Amino acid sequence: MGKITESSFVKEFKEFVSRGSVMDLAVGMVIGAAFSAIVTSAVNDIIMPMVGLLIGGVNFSDLRIVIPNIFGGNTAAVIAYGNFIQQVVNFLVIALALFVAIRLINKFNEKAKKLAKKEDDKKQAAEDKKEDETVKLLKEIRDSLKKK
Repeated sequence: MGKITESSFVKEFKEFVSRGSVMDLAVGMVIGAAFSAIVTSAVNDIIMPMVGLLIGGVNFSDLRIVIPNIFGGNTAAVIAYGNFIQQVVNFLVIALALFVAIRLINKFNEKAKKLAKKEDDKKQAAEDKKEDETVKLLKEIRDSLKKK
Protein backbone atom coordinates (compact mmCIF):
# COMPACT_ATOMS: atom_id res chain seq x y z
CA MET A 1 0.00 0.00 0.00
CA GLY A 2 1.39 3.38 -1.04
CA LYS A 3 2.21 6.13 1.35
CA ILE A 4 -0.54 8.74 1.53
CA THR A 5 0.79 12.26 1.46
CA GLU A 6 -0.96 15.05 3.22
CA SER A 7 -1.44 16.99 0.00
CA SER A 8 -3.22 14.11 -1.78
CA PHE A 9 -5.40 13.54 1.27
CA VAL A 10 -6.30 17.23 1.46
CA LYS A 11 -6.94 17.35 -2.31
CA GLU A 12 -9.20 14.27 -2.14
CA PHE A 13 -11.06 15.74 0.85
CA LYS A 14 -11.60 19.05 -0.99
CA GLU A 15 -13.01 17.18 -3.99
CA PHE A 16 -15.32 15.21 -1.69
CA VAL A 17 -16.60 18.30 0.12
CA SER A 18 -17.07 20.33 -3.06
CA ARG A 19 -19.42 17.77 -4.61
CA GLY A 20 -22.95 19.05 -4.91
CA SER A 21 -24.46 16.16 -2.97
CA VAL A 22 -22.34 16.92 0.09
CA MET A 23 -23.40 20.55 0.02
CA ASP A 24 -27.04 19.49 -0.39
CA LEU A 25 -26.64 17.20 2.61
CA ALA A 26 -25.19 20.04 4.69
CA VAL A 27 -28.07 22.34 3.78
CA GLY A 28 -30.54 19.54 4.54
CA MET A 29 -28.97 19.00 7.95
CA VAL A 30 -29.26 22.70 8.86
CA ILE A 31 -32.87 22.89 7.69
CA GLY A 32 -33.64 19.61 9.47
CA ALA A 33 -32.22 20.94 12.74
CA ALA A 34 -34.31 24.10 12.45
CA PHE A 35 -37.42 22.08 11.58
CA SER A 36 -36.76 19.78 14.54
CA ALA A 37 -36.58 22.77 16.89
CA ILE A 38 -39.90 24.08 15.55
CA VAL A 39 -41.58 20.68 15.94
CA THR A 40 -40.14 20.25 19.44
CA SER A 41 -41.56 23.60 20.45
CA ALA A 42 -44.93 22.81 18.86
CA VAL A 43 -45.13 19.47 20.67
CA ASN A 44 -43.89 20.73 24.05
CA ASP A 45 -45.70 24.08 24.06
CA ILE A 46 -48.91 23.40 22.11
CA ILE A 47 -49.74 19.75 21.46
CA MET A 48 -48.82 18.12 24.79
CA PRO A 49 -50.52 20.77 26.98
CA MET A 50 -53.70 20.30 24.92
CA VAL A 51 -53.45 16.51 25.20
CA GLY A 52 -52.82 16.84 28.92
CA LEU A 53 -55.85 19.09 29.26
CA LEU A 54 -58.03 16.62 27.36
CA ILE A 55 -57.04 13.74 29.65
CA GLY A 56 -57.61 15.55 32.90
CA GLY A 57 -55.07 18.35 33.27
CA VAL A 58 -51.94 16.18 33.22
CA ASN A 59 -48.64 18.00 32.66
CA PHE A 60 -46.53 15.49 30.76
CA SER A 61 -43.26 17.16 31.70
CA ASP A 62 -44.08 16.40 35.37
CA LEU A 63 -44.76 12.69 34.80
CA ARG A 64 -41.96 10.75 36.43
CA ILE A 65 -41.18 7.93 38.75
CA VAL A 66 -38.72 8.64 41.54
CA ILE A 67 -36.84 5.61 42.82
CA PRO A 68 -35.17 6.29 46.17
CA ASN A 69 -31.56 5.33 46.71
CA ILE A 70 -31.62 1.97 48.49
CA PHE A 71 -28.08 2.54 49.74
CA GLY A 72 -29.11 5.47 51.91
CA GLY A 73 -27.68 8.33 49.85
CA ASN A 74 -29.39 11.61 49.09
CA THR A 75 -29.62 10.95 45.33
CA ALA A 76 -32.52 9.15 43.72
CA ALA A 77 -33.13 7.75 40.25
CA VAL A 78 -35.74 9.66 38.25
CA ILE A 79 -37.49 8.02 35.33
CA ALA A 80 -39.03 10.90 33.36
CA TYR A 81 -41.51 8.93 31.28
CA GLY A 82 -43.53 12.08 30.53
CA ASN A 83 -40.53 13.48 28.65
CA PHE A 84 -40.26 10.16 26.81
CA ILE A 85 -43.91 10.43 25.74
CA GLN A 86 -43.24 13.97 24.48
CA GLN A 87 -40.26 12.73 22.45
CA VAL A 88 -42.39 9.95 20.93
CA VAL A 89 -44.99 12.53 19.91
CA ASN A 90 -42.12 14.68 18.52
CA PHE A 91 -40.97 11.76 16.39
CA LEU A 92 -44.49 11.05 15.14
CA VAL A 93 -45.06 14.69 14.14
CA ILE A 94 -41.71 14.85 12.29
CA ALA A 95 -42.39 11.49 10.60
CA LEU A 96 -45.85 12.70 9.53
CA ALA A 97 -44.44 15.95 8.14
CA LEU A 98 -41.75 14.08 6.19
CA PHE A 99 -44.32 11.60 4.89
CA VAL A 100 -46.53 14.44 3.63
CA ALA A 101 -43.57 16.27 2.08
CA ILE A 102 -42.27 13.15 0.32
CA ARG A 103 -45.77 12.29 -0.87
CA LEU A 104 -46.17 15.77 -2.38
CA ILE A 105 -42.75 15.56 -4.03
CA ASN A 106 -43.59 12.15 -5.50
CA LYS A 107 -46.90 13.45 -6.87
CA PHE A 108 -45.10 16.44 -8.39
CA ASN A 109 -42.48 14.16 -9.98
CA GLU A 110 -45.20 11.85 -11.32
CA LYS A 111 -47.02 14.78 -12.94
CA ALA A 112 -43.74 16.06 -14.38
CA LYS A 113 -43.03 12.62 -15.89
CA LYS A 114 -46.52 12.45 -17.40
CA LEU A 115 -46.10 15.93 -18.88
CA ALA A 116 -42.68 15.01 -20.31
CA LYS A 117 -44.16 11.82 -21.80
CA LYS A 118 -46.97 13.84 -23.41
CA GLU A 119 -44.39 16.18 -24.93
CA ASP A 120 -42.35 13.23 -26.19
CA ASP A 121 -45.49 11.65 -27.68
CA LYS A 122 -46.34 14.93 -29.45
CA LYS A 123 -42.81 15.18 -30.86
CA GLN A 124 -42.92 11.57 -31.98
CA ALA A 125 -46.31 12.09 -33.65
CA ALA A 126 -44.99 15.17 -35.45
CA GLU A 127 -41.91 13.24 -36.60
CA ASP A 128 -44.09 10.33 -37.75
CA LYS A 129 -46.32 12.72 -39.71
CA LYS A 130 -43.31 14.41 -41.27
CA GLU A 131 -41.83 11.01 -42.09
CA ASP A 132 -45.13 9.89 -43.65
CA GLU A 133 -45.21 13.02 -45.83
CA THR A 134 -41.60 12.43 -46.89
CA VAL A 135 -42.31 8.79 -47.73
CA LYS A 136 -45.40 9.83 -49.68
CA LEU A 137 -43.42 12.43 -51.60
CA LEU A 138 -40.64 9.95 -52.35
CA LYS A 139 -43.19 7.41 -53.58
CA GLU A 140 -44.70 10.03 -55.87
CA ILE A 141 -41.24 10.88 -57.22
CA ARG A 142 -40.49 7.19 -57.74
CA ASP A 143 -43.79 6.61 -59.52
CA SER A 144 -43.28 9.61 -61.77
CA LEU A 145 -39.75 8.44 -62.63
CA LYS A 146 -41.09 4.97 -63.46
CA LYS A 147 -43.59 6.50 -65.86
CA LYS A 148 -40.85 8.32 -67.73
